[in-house]
Amino acid sequence: MPSNPELPSTLGELRASRFSEALLRDRSVKDELRQNLIAKLQSGEELFPGLVGYEDTVIPQVVNALLSRHNFILLGLRGQAKTRLARMLTSFCDPWVPYVAGSEIRDNPYRPVSRYARQTLHEMGDATPIAWLAAEDRYVEKLATPDVTIADMIGDIDPIKAARRGQDISDELTVHFGLVPRANRGIFAINELPDLAGKIQVGLFNIMQEGDIQIKGYPVRLPLDLLLVFTANPEDYTARGKIVTPLKDRIGSEIRTHYPAAIEEGLLITMQEAWLTRHSPIPLHMPVYIAEIVEQMAFSAREDKRVDKRSGVSQRLPITVLENVASNAERRAFRVGDTDTVPRVLDVYGALPAVTGKLELEYEGELKGGDAVAREIIRIAVGKVFDRYFEGVNLNSIV
Repeated sequence: MPSNPELPSTLGELRASRFSEALLRDRSVKDELRQNLIAKLQSGEELFPGLVGYEDTVIPQVVNALLSRHNFILLGLRGQAKTRLARMLTSFCDPWVPYVAGSEIRDNPYRPVSRYARQTLHEMGDATPIAWLAAEDRYVEKLATPDVTIADMIGDIDPIKAARRGQDISDELTVHFGLVPRANRGIFAINELPDLAGKIQVGLFNIMQEGDIQIKGYPVRLPLDLLLVFTANPEDYTARGKIVTPLKDRIGSEIRTHYPAAIEEGLLITMQEAWLTRHSPIPLHMPVYIAEIVEQMAFSAREDKRVDKRSGVSQRLPITVLENVASNAERRAFRVGDTDTVPRVLDVYGALPAVTGKLELEYEGELKGGDAVAREIIRIAVGKVFDRYFEGVNLNSIV
C-alpha cells in the first residue's frame, strides 16, 4: 500500500487524481521510459551519472534504443558496467505507479491482464484497493545459468494452491508466476543470456512478440508490459547454437560496451569506485603515480598475449588492487607507528592476491604460472609510468 498518504488508495480515488485512466490505460513501460528520457534530454540532466568513458559510445546507443522502445542487449566482457547500466534504467521510471493491490503481476488497474485482477475489479469496482510501486522496485534481475527452469522464469502450476481453493489445475488462479510475469510493468534484466536453455529462450520470445505463455501445456494469454534488457559475452552471443535465432531477431538493439579507452578514464573509474576514504586512525595519502601504476596494470594485462582476450581483464582488477595497495601500506604504518599512510611501489606487489584471481591465462601463461605473470605485469606497468614521468630526461648521470 502507498507509503505516501497523498497517493490514492482506491480505484475511485485514482480515477479522480492526476493518475487518470486517459493517462495510464494505454501508456506502456517503454512509453513511460521514453517520455521521461525526453524530459531529461531537454533539461540537460546527466543521464547515467558515474558511468565514465561511455559518453560518446554506449550511452547514445542506449538512448536511441529507449527512444525507439526497443528491448536491447549489452554485449561486453566482464567488468564493463553492463549490469550497473541496466540497473540505472530505473531513473527513467515514474516515481510511483499504481497497481491492483494483491496482484502477483502488478496489474494496471485500468488494463488488468491477470484473472485475479479482472475478478477483483469486477467484484469491487471503484472500491478496488490500489497499491503503489516505487521506481526502484520495478527492476528485476536474473543471472542465467543452465539449471534455470521454465518454472523459475515463467511459472508453474501450484497443486497446493489448487487443492486449498478447490480449483481445477487448469484454472489460471492456480498458477504460481515466475520472475518474468512478476516483473510486469517494469524492467527485467537477464545477465549472461546465452547460458539460458533453449526452451526458456523460446518462452521469452513468445512473451516479447506474442504476449502469451504456456505453463504445463496450458496456454495462458498474458500480454505483459515489460522492457527486457539482456547482457552477454560477445563470443558466446555470436556462437552458433547458443541463442535461439527467433529470440535474437526480436532483440531490437545490440549495444557493445568496452573498457576505458585511456588511462585517464580508467583512473577516474578506479578512484570513484575504490574504497579509499577509510576514516582510519592514520590518514591515507595515495600518490597519483601509484594509482597510475595500478591502472596501467589493467591496460598492460589487456595487451599481454598470455592473458585470454576472450575473458578480458575486468575493471574490478585495478579497483581491488588499489584497495589492497592501501591496506598493505596501512598495515606497515600501524606496525611501525607512522603518522601518515603513504603507499609505495613495493605495496603494489603486496596486492598480488587481487590480481591473480582476475586473470584468465592462455596456455603460455599457465606454463609460467599466475604469480609470475602478475609480477611481470606489475613490472611492465611501473616501467611505463616511469617513462611517462621522465620522458626525455637524461638519467645516465644518476645511474
